[in-house]
Amino acid sequence: MFDSSRPGELVESGPPRVTLRNAFAHPFDSAIAAARTCYAPRLITPEEITDKQRLNVGAATFYSGHHTVYQHAHFEFGLENVSRQFVWSFLHVHPFYNSEQQSQRYVRLDRAQAYVPPVSLFFDEKCKEIYDGAIARAWNYYRELSALLIGDARDILNDIWHVSPMSHPKRLQKIERSAEKRAIEIARYVLPVAAFTTMVHTLSGIVLHRLWRMCSASDTPSEARTIIGEMVSQVKILDAQFFDRFETEPLEELPEWKAVQKNPNAGESFAREFDAKLNGKTSRLVDYSPNALRIIAESYRAVAGLTASQCSDADALDRLLNPARNLYRLETLNVGVHAPMMRALQHANYTFAKKISHTADSQDQRHRMVPGSRPLLTLADTRDPDYIMPPLLAANPRAKETYDRAMHDAWCAKNQLLDRGVPLEIALYVLPNAKSIRLYESGSLLHLLHKWTMRTCFNAQEEIFQASMDEIAQLREVHPEIARYIGPPCYLRAGITTPICTEGSHFCGVKVWLDFPNIPRRI
Repeated sequence: MFDSSRPGELVESGPPRVTLRNAFAHPFDSAIAAARTCYAPRLITPEEITDKQRLNVGAATFYSGHHTVYQHAHFEFGLENVSRQFVWSFLHVHPFYNSEQQSQRYVRLDRAQAYVPPVSLFFDEKCKEIYDGAIARAWNYYRELSALLIGDARDILNDIWHVSPMSHPKRLQKIERSAEKRAIEIARYVLPVAAFTTMVHTLSGIVLHRLWRMCSASDTPSEARTIIGEMVSQVKILDAQFFDRFETEPLEELPEWKAVQKNPNAGESFAREFDAKLNGKTSRLVDYSPNALRIIAESYRAVAGLTASQCSDADALDRLLNPARNLYRLETLNVGVHAPMMRALQHANYTFAKKISHTADSQDQRHRMVPGSRPLLTLADTRDPDYIMPPLLAANPRAKETYDRAMHDAWCAKNQLLDRGVPLEIALYVLPNAKSIRLYESGSLLHLLHKWTMRTCFNAQEEIFQASMDEIAQLREVHPEIARYIGPPCYLRAGITTPICTEGSHFCGVKVWLDFPNIPRRI
């Protein structure tokens, strides 16, 4: 951990802090009781479970793959001093969890706090000095950019909200707070992926088993083994048999790395080939269901018990997608998978290739029902800086120069560590949030519909907004009948219900619904 009151001076950080906040009282016996209930004429309670049942039913269910019984028990953890690289690369890459994580968009990070690997992984004191210096410099750049960008953000917001020096003081204060948030939102791009985060993380018992088994399957195997190991240890204190009866151990040899040939230029080659496929887009449609309109309509008629003569394909689509006819489209509770008619949208699928920053993708991957194939950065490293440039930075020459310098310094430090023999796993931690992430992402129309509704709002993270706009523009080319009913909540609600904007006091200040998708987003 770095103390900003003593720039560049390292204060040794402790290990990640893991706290078991809430859990089932008897997770293992609850699982066995659930298993026995499947074959009993009544509900079996955990208090009834015997040692013989623990042995026999436990082994029979776990080793034969009947794991749903271990999914009932959930564990709520508090995680502190864990890196954002670990969260992105391992903790959030699957759909079976829930997290509430500290936001870098809205929380000013005055203190430089970051993951510092064990000294044994650095080889010598010079490596540790390079690592420490990279972290400290990144925070200095963060502070500098925050100051450089706040004026630009303030000017744009003043224009949007028609604010002048004569405006009410409370309005001026609100604009100033908003400008500060916009500035730190962009400045965070220079922070290292080693930066600490704090979160509440809840998962089921079987998912914890899987994470422990697969803790080496990411760019952060050392950190993952430490954190997941501590989570397992705390569950063992609560109920030792939940893990001890099965002796699950982490896999040591993984095929992702075994089959790869060492090539120092592989990352650059992959990046060039991928970027050429994007053809200038943030997100490019690469595959879709060609018969989507017909299959959606037929699926709707199957739910409603209608014939084609009673409900045409066009009418079926209108009933599903038009918010004036389908009130589910106006729900903020995202009830799509629970609504019988909306499940017809599951059968149309779309795949996109996209390129966004590490920090944007950390938010994008939270759309867990739109899964992605994300890169292992240890297999796609580039010697040259490879990063995303936010528009607010690009428009400010002084800020852009500072930003480019920050990127150069980060990659220089990473390369120095590699040249001194530090493993890629460790060297990658000094790379910035701006690091380009190239991925493929697929989803059904049902889940993409929710994502596109949330992420075309002008308050959405800028890169994900742009990717979503690219995606619906391409959807408009192949399936205009669907795209006409896609847009932010205000666009869907205007003229149908109130309030038009669902953001309350966070209203962006722009009447997007009047000319979506043509109205420009300025900040």
